[in-house]
Amino acid sequence: MADIALAALDDMPWERLESALGHDPAVELRRALRGLAGKGAAATEEDCDPLFACVALGTGRVTSVATAVLPFVVTLVGDPDMGARVTLVQLLTGLSEAAASAGEGRVDAGWPGAWRRHRPRILALLADSLPEVRREALPLAEGVGVLLERWHAETDPTVRLPVLLALGTAAAGSADAGTVDRVRAVAAEVLRTGTPVMRVAAVHAWAAFDPRAPVRELDLLVEVLSDPSVRPRFEAVWYLPDVEGAFTREDVVSWAAHLLEGASQTALAFVVRLLDAARRTGDTLLCCAALDEAWRLLAVRPSAAAALLPLAGALLADPDDGVRYRAAHLLAALGAPAAPYADALAALLDDPGEAGFFEGTVGDHARWALTRIGDPRALPKLVERLYAPYQGQYSRGYCLGDPHLPEVEDVLTPLQTYAEILLPEVRQLLRDDGVGGPLTRPFLRVIQAWGPAAAPALPEVVALLGDARYSWYALDALAAMGPAAASAEPAVRRCTLLDFPVDHRRVAWAAWRLGGDRDTALRSIGEAVLAEEEPPYPPMDLLGDFGPAAAPYAVRVRQLMEHGDTWLRLRAAVALWSITGEPEPSASVLEEYLSPLADGDDGYGSDDSSSYGSSSSYGGYGSFFDALRALARIGTLSPAARAILRTVQARDQRLSTYRDYRAILQDEEIRSAINDVLALP
Repeated sequence: MADIALAALDDMPWERLESALGHDPAVELRRALRGLAGKGAAATEEDCDPLFACVALGTGRVTSVATAVLPFVVTLVGDPDMGARVTLVQLLTGLSEAAASAGEGRVDAGWPGAWRRHRPRILALLADSLPEVRREALPLAEGVGVLLERWHAETDPTVRLPVLLALGTAAAGSADAGTVDRVRAVAAEVLRTGTPVMRVAAVHAWAAFDPRAPVRELDLLVEVLSDPSVRPRFEAVWYLPDVEGAFTREDVVSWAAHLLEGASQTALAFVVRLLDAARRTGDTLLCCAALDEAWRLLAVRPSAAAALLPLAGALLADPDDGVRYRAAHLLAALGAPAAPYADALAALLDDPGEAGFFEGTVGDHARWALTRIGDPRALPKLVERLYAPYQGQYSRGYCLGDPHLPEVEDVLTPLQTYAEILLPEVRQLLRDDGVGGPLTRPFLRVIQAWGPAAAPALPEVVALLGDARYSWYALDALAAMGPAAASAEPAVRRCTLLDFPVDHRRVAWAAWRLGGDRDTALRSIGEAVLAEEEPPYPPMDLLGDFGPAAAPYAVRVRQLMEHGDTWLRLRAAVALWSITGEPEPSASVLEEYLSPLADGDDGYGSDDSSSYGSSSSYGGYGSFFDALRALARIGTLSPAARAILRTVQARDQRLSTYRDYRAILQDEEIRSAINDVLALP
């Protein structure tokens, strides 16, 4: 090992040094450093693992172990015969970043001095003979000046490109106008004279300190990214420090789309133009990449639908499985507006095409699209295909934001009209799966949503009352069936419950809904509302169901409405109106839940800690949605609240915290509720 005294390894008191995680014996570092020195050119990334384990990057600390190991790492990384130099540079950059971001008192006292002593040798890595080392060392450059020196000296395009990007990032963090101007001049020169890939990189660098740069250079981005002949050049030169492998043209498409997020119309024009170009040239990879960005845009911006609908419809006939898959998923999410393409979708019902690691087949998404349109051609095999991903397992795997199959409830709940056709398959699966099947709860929620139309499933639902995991959902499903489920009232009173008081009150409520004793149920639920401590959330929704009969509890309900937390006040307001029949003060309280959203705050009401009677699946929009539905029932709306809803209605943003197909479904439902409330006199 060049210039390193092995005796120094033995002299170092490794066992007394503090490890970042406190459980990795620092003495192992001596063995690891000896191993690296001994292997020399044969050393690999794996040989560096003990070093990373002991300094534990990402813990927000730089301990004495890091200080002690620094001189040895600097010596090793400077040895041209060391095989793991790139990995060791990554360790240095990681330690530098950790020291810069660590809070007060979380950096070993000896670290700053040690770094200063070795700084000249560390900065020398920026001019190393190996391009890979120079590239990995870029985060160690201190300021724009050093990066500009490297820019003018560097000749290797795999290093020159990341230097350009680093210049943009450094300019973004600089308060000096002159410094920014120098970087801008570099980017402008590359835009005029650089290769196509470097010109795209210049746009990215410029965007770091001027977000309008990609908007101005939209034509350039589209021209270069849609040119099939340029595609291989991205993988030849587009590298970044601490990222294994090169970026593909499709990676850069995604990155460029991200740069345009603040300019939604330009972002839409970007993906539409890429799709048009991909269709003309038959560039399947570009088409898939552009469809992915179109999907992400659609999940955020309702206005994107009009431009993307005809493109997706045309791409249903594309020869590539991945393109058809993405097009069918997009049309399914769009729902009713995709009706002009119903015949094309029906032709794909048996299409087995798949798209990489995405979930389901082209046929699955085409079938879902037809259900969203309301086309009965989707019904044969629908339940069977919905069950297929769960067969033999209890969950699925997918990435949120990527196209994936819809949840069972999202497909079946809107199909109440076809309950007579679909219910036999649902019932059969409930029987075949037995208690504890992967779709037991989802099917019970579907049956609840279908209400009286699902009454033939009474035997299957009653059978689940004996299992505490499902009895809550079975109670709700039976209550939704109404008089058709009256024969289940004795079984309801005997159902198996978890040992929570609120569960027992729900049994009393369900028994009453099926023809049981109203007074007994009211008394049990009313007492729970009067209680000061138990349960944590009084069964307010259940009490409201009794209407004027719950008048003895109105004073307590009003107190909770006035002094309860966010979750409770909303529900108490609804219950009070149900009991008294008076719009005020309930309507005024409910309108309080509307204004935060008009100000762009989608976190209001996100503390819904119980699914009991709530829209908790709507995240931060749950309380807003609940308030809307309650105001529609009450039938009154103040001028101020009307103005708030018009503001929310006009926003080109999905009213959802999701970023997959659920964003579109929830946005549709909430906007429909807004329209209902705005239609009030």
